[in-house]
Amino acid sequence: MKLDQKTVLITGGTSGIGLELATQLLKRGNTVIVTGRDPVKLDAVRQALPAIHVFESDVSNPAAIASLYDHVLAQFPRLDMLINNAGIMRNLNLNHDRDLSDVTREIEINLSGPVRMVQQFLPHLKTRKDALIVNVSSGLAFIPFPISPVYCATKAAIHSFTQSLRVQLAGTGVTVVELAPPAVETPLLRGEFTQEMQGQKGMDVRELARHAITGIEANKLEIRPGLSNVLKLMSRVAPQFMLNQLVKMMKPGT
Repeated sequence: MKLDQKTVLITGGTSGIGLELATQLLKRGNTVIVTGRDPVKLDAVRQALPAIHVFESDVSNPAAIASLYDHVLAQFPRLDMLINNAGIMRNLNLNHDRDLSDVTREIEINLSGPVRMVQQFLPHLKTRKDALIVNVSSGLAFIPFPISPVYCATKAAIHSFTQSLRVQLAGTGVTVVELAPPAVETPLLRGEFTQEMQGQKGMDVRELARHAITGIEANKLEIRPGLSNVLKLMSRVAPQFMLNQLVKMMKPGT
């Protein structure tokens, strides 16, 4: 599948992996639409990349997804590619008291968001030739990093959901791809995980985006760059050993 002359919607496209995918896809002659929750960041993207189209939207809000669908399809009826990238990752120590609505934030954004986005946009995508859904999971879908228990659980669920979705959409003309990044040099990595990542470097975000685009064009259904491929392998041959290695990286959470 060639990634040019497509109309692409990327959730969480104002920074990190989403923004880099948007940037590289735009350079290849695609129409690119990004969403985000922060109007200031959306404005910054619009100024830096005037050809990109931006929509303020929150994937954890079902009403916002329905509204996004109406507005995007009204302006971009040729939409044929959805990248479910929006997500958050937190350093959570579950021994500490936490508000019950707060502790599930990652579930609402990382899991419920993509599931709802797919459900909302799928009828339209099924009408398009060579349509594509890309769900962004993580190498931590295969072996969890226990300091981020809810995040890792959501990414394992996205891995499972993507496999099932691919089976159900067989024969519809909609291709379903999973992108499982390793640790990537983004604001997320250097936010709550500064202590854990001391002395370690994540994959350059530009390299990750190139891996994603090259993998999709090579018709790979599961793209696991760098350490993510190691984690997938170790989840089969030595899961406890690999889990213990991740445990050694842990620092006290908040």
